[in-house]
Amino acid sequence: MAIQQIVQIVEENIRAEAKHGSAHRDVHFKAHGCVKAEFRVLPLPDAMQIGIFAEARTYPAWVRYSNGSGKVQDDSIGDGRGMAIKLMGIESSQSGTQDFVMINHPVFFVRNATDYIEFQKAVSQDALSKFFFPSFNPLNFRLHELAIAFAIRSRKVDNPLDIQYWSATPYRFGDTAMKFSVRPCGKPIDAFVDTSSPNFLRENMQKHLTNGDACFDFMVQLRTHPLEMPIEDPTIEWSEKDSPFIPAAKITISSQAFNTPEQLKFCEDFSFTPWHAALDHQPLGGINRVRKAVYETSSRIRHELNGIERREPVGF
Repeated sequence: MAIQQIVQIVEENIRAEAKHGSAHRDVHFKAHGCVKAEFRVLPLPDAMQIGIFAEARTYPAWVRYSNGSGKVQDDSIGDGRGMAIKLMGIESSQSGTQDFVMINHPVFFVRNATDYIEFQKAVSQDALSKFFFPSFNPLNFRLHELAIAFAIRSRKVDNPLDIQYWSATPYRFGDTAMKFSVRPCGKPIDAFVDTSSPNFLRENMQKHLTNGDACFDFMVQLRTHPLEMPIEDPTIEWSEKDSPFIPAAKITISSQAFNTPEQLKFCEDFSFTPWHAALDHQPLGGINRVRKAVYETSSRIRHELNGIERREPVGF
């Protein structure tokens, strides 16, 4: 019932916005760009040779960088920043792809499906404060969630290629669970941090990739302490002291020109969902079950209203 309510709210929001132009994503609307990449799985211990990490091999990938908001706004405005990776040629995935969807913060700011309904209602009413302060009773305040949201919006980002991203929610890793994260391989290149333009994140990305490659380490954090590492509450960070992130793959984004009208349009027509996944890496937890319906609805309605065929890429 909760998921049906959320899906209805998302669909109504997308249809209402489409009356003013084309339909777009309900979140992560503003893309900074989609870039071609290689995802090279590293040689791993036997216990970690699971799913797409079963052997050292390279997958072609598309990577989309975005702002978290459901609207286009100046990049100087505080917002979550997203990095979504789409691996192609995944035989054990029904879609043929593996999507890793991340934000630039280690935890999410909504605990469960019921709270997600309240969050979507607040967003649709353009009254986000109602989610954090639903009544005058302090016992109903969502202060923990507010602190997370504030931390996300307060992060200073000059270049999407210079920061770390996290899955926030858990996923299968064979018979256990994992979270994942990507981190730039080296130190940030300070040369590409001009923030004077309203689209400086895209422009700094392009300057970076005009002058050279970008590189990220893809890391896996295994669930080693079930009580302290909950599946059903993505607002709780899994301790890196108890379970450090382990490098599992290397992402290389070669020097390229992506900031063209054709590629930006191609980027806009893409769909990502945590449920484009190999069997050994399927999403876990209530929030991910909600996301399955939300992402599917958002993609279906957006493509339907824009008259675009939905299909997964198989290469570059």
